[in-house]
Amino acid sequence: MRPVKGLTRALNDNGRFRYKDPESVVDFLIVGGGVVGLAVAQRLTQCFPSKSTYLVERHSRAGEETSSRNSEVIHSGLYYPPGSLKTTLCLRGRDLMYERCRAYNIPYKQTGKLVVAKADQLPYIQGLHAKSLKLKWPAHSPQEAQKEPILPTELLTKLEIEKLEPDLSKDIVTALWCPKTGIVDSHAFMETLEKDIIESEEGQLVFNSEVVRIDPYRNSGRAKDVRDTSANEEGWVVQVCSEGEEGYALLARNLINASGLSSAMVLNSFLPQDQRIPMFYARGSYASYHGPGVSNISHLIYPCPYTGPNAHAFESLGTHLTLDLQGKIRFGPDIEWIDVPASEIKGTVEDADFWTKRLKPDDSRLPDIHQAVASYLPGVTLERLQPDYVGIRPKLIPPGGGFQDFLFRRDYPSKYTQRNNSNPMISLLGIESPGLTSSLAIAEMVVDDMLKR
Repeated sequence: MRPVKGLTRALNDNGRFRYKDPESVVDFLIVGGGVVGLAVAQRLTQCFPSKSTYLVERHSRAGEETSSRNSEVIHSGLYYPPGSLKTTLCLRGRDLMYERCRAYNIPYKQTGKLVVAKADQLPYIQGLHAKSLKLKWPAHSPQEAQKEPILPTELLTKLEIEKLEPDLSKDIVTALWCPKTGIVDSHAFMETLEKDIIESEEGQLVFNSEVVRIDPYRNSGRAKDVRDTSANEEGWVVQVCSEGEEGYALLARNLINASGLSSAMVLNSFLPQDQRIPMFYARGSYASYHGPGVSNISHLIYPCPYTGPNAHAFESLGTHLTLDLQGKIRFGPDIEWIDVPASEIKGTVEDADFWTKRLKPDDSRLPDIHQAVASYLPGVTLERLQPDYVGIRPKLIPPGGGFQDFLFRRDYPSKYTQRNNSNPMISLLGIESPGLTSSLAIAEMVVDDMLKR
């Protein structure tokens, strides 16, 4: 497996933005308007209605990066190690997602999923089944729900599979049925979160505004003109630049770094060089399909992740079949690691968004996608595959690194605030799949477990 270098850049690496004293103060400042940032902001406005909550997003609207370039699947919580954040937050987030979809009339469908296996993959699929039945209900789950298994699954026979999905390969000998899996209109979901924030008493969404510098802050009398602060106020000075305007600085009493693909850069901005966290990037391509070999498909179909030498089961769940709410069939994502340009590694170019140049879909990935899909749907033809869209996943480890959980990190502006667990900066790192499904549970954990306490 070829080596892939990580990016260890930080905000303001070139020193362009000098320190500014804050002009105003906010109780909670969220950096990043993807689905996770929106969910955190929405829950903050709900739990702390009288405190100010600002969400700052560099794009002109929410969810422009990872949140709008995924499979729109409500995952069941099947694949990851028991007790990991990816498992517990996916399980809890799945139920919260369905609950919100019903309450807010968000388009969704609980389609169910088949994880299909050939003869040599039987041990893997049997292990998934056994694990699913032993999973425990995550924190915050309602007591009345816990009478049932958190993740019911069923191993199907070859005959049962043929009745459900007759287009599948005859080499498929069993499948794991996951009825809790579904699909959702992610944009409609994010719109309901935005609406809640906008209609709250103290919530505010600030678009076209980029965070360019962050500094720990302790008021020593320099910023006497900052309203609503005390003499010993601590927190974070967050410098923001809006398009075509001079930058301004805010004092954030609590800071949530939910900036996805830029999350390590935000955190690295005040870490020593030797403690910086590298970020790796994986490109995932999707292909739409109209053609033979799928006429009877009515469920999501996932192959077993590759589990042989150089296994990447935790890097990618395999090139799977998903349906959208209009019944359109799509295959993907595959996984293609992105090399960071040498100029970026050295920090000589102010273009840490180099990955945006890799978002254009093309035909180059179609043969590999077809090969992967044909292993379980042999009637699918290469000629009828069309490039659809591309997403980028933020990774904390390089190829072959094994399992990497979501990482929630707390930093403090001083030793005093650390001792008192006050004024934290909470960085949400490596939030890739199942990030959409987990978003409401991530917000619940950040607000109820990390900030309220």
